[in-house]
Amino acid sequence: MNIDWNAQEYLQDFSFVPRYGEDVLNLLDVHTGDRVIDLGCGNGMLTKRLSEMGLNVTGIDASEEMLGIARSSYPELTFIKSDALDFTVDEPVDAVFSNAVFHWIDRDKQPLLLRQINRALKPGGELVCEFGGKGCASKVHEALRQSFRKRGLEYAFSFYFPTIGEYATLLEQAGFKVVYAWLFDRPTACKNGECGLRDWIRMFDKQPFRMMDANTENEILSEAEQALSNDLFNQGSWHIDYVRIRLKAIKE
Repeated sequence: MNIDWNAQEYLQDFSFVPRYGEDVLNLLDVHTGDRVIDLGCGNGMLTKRLSEMGLNVTGIDASEEMLGIARSSYPELTFIKSDALDFTVDEPVDAVFSNAVFHWIDRDKQPLLLRQINRALKPGGELVCEFGGKGCASKVHEALRQSFRKRGLEYAFSFYFPTIGEYATLLEQAGFKVVYAWLFDRPTACKNGECGLRDWIRMFDKQPFRMMDANTENEILSEAEQALSNDLFNQGSWHIDYVRIRLKAIKE
């Protein structure tokens, strides 16, 4: 995945990520005792919710720091450190659930991801997921891209935001039948008032700033704030122009 997490800051300032994932749980068609994987479980908040639904759930994540919080917060649950591209299960499961994960995985690795999930599912098992879709945070990324360009720098875009048509095709090629797909705007408020935008960039868009000196980074962040304030700052908060894609697919 194209991200290294500051787990404590994520828990403190970006708890909206798992909170919005609550709505995705409603797409699951599962029963008490069914085996479910929470793929990219992060700090375990949604793993806990799956458990409260009566499911036999295992959380999987590649971040040891995130898993440390998950295990400390929910010691009764099972969490495994593994990458989404090479995780294994002892026996096939009834469902794989994932929130805000797939957009961190490069486009060329998406078929491998979906084949891996398909192998983990029983026949008729379901994948329910939500992640960034076409146009997600496009205003933020374009403002940063322009600031980079005027300095002769390349803006390293490390996300994968597909259309419904693009991702449905990938799912079908991996042996799934798509039964639900929705692409929708979801402007999302940041905490920390006037600092919200730069905090969001420093948490979720680190790659372009690696090896950059602090002065240049601060200049670019200030330019982004100035360029975006009319569109994305209102009522004392920054609102990131999120677009989400929500999907449900069945293993054929």
